[in-house]
Amino acid sequence: MLSHDVFFSLVDSSPEATARLVDSCHAHLRDHPGVLFFSVGSREPGLDRDVNDSEFHVALHVVFDGREAHDVYQDAPQHNAFIEENKDNWAAVRVFDSTVNGGVGRS
Repeated sequence: MLSHDVFFSLVDSSPEATARLVDSCHAHLRDHPGVLFFSVGSREPGLDRDVNDSEFHVALHVVFDGREAHDVYQDAPQHNAFIEENKDNWAAVRVFDSTVNGGVGRS
C-alpha cells in the first residue's frame, strides 16, 4: 500500500476557506480507483504540544492499494481539476508519500 498525505497551508485560512478546501477534496479526490482509505480535515488547534507541527490548515490522507493507483491518480482529470480550483489559496503544500504495511487488527 502507499500512503499519500498532503498538508495544505492556506493564504486565507478562515473557517469558510478551510471548509471549502475540505469540501473540494471530498468532491474531487475520494472516489479514485485503488483508494483503500480517504480522509480529510482541518488541524486540531487544541493539540499544541512541542512535537505537534502547526504549520498547516488542512490535512488530506489517502491510502492506495499500490504505487500504480497513486500514479494514475496524480494524472487523473479530477485531481487536476482540484488543483486548478484551489491552488490560488495555497501558501504551501507539503506532500508525504510512504509505503505502509498492515493496519489496525492486521499483522
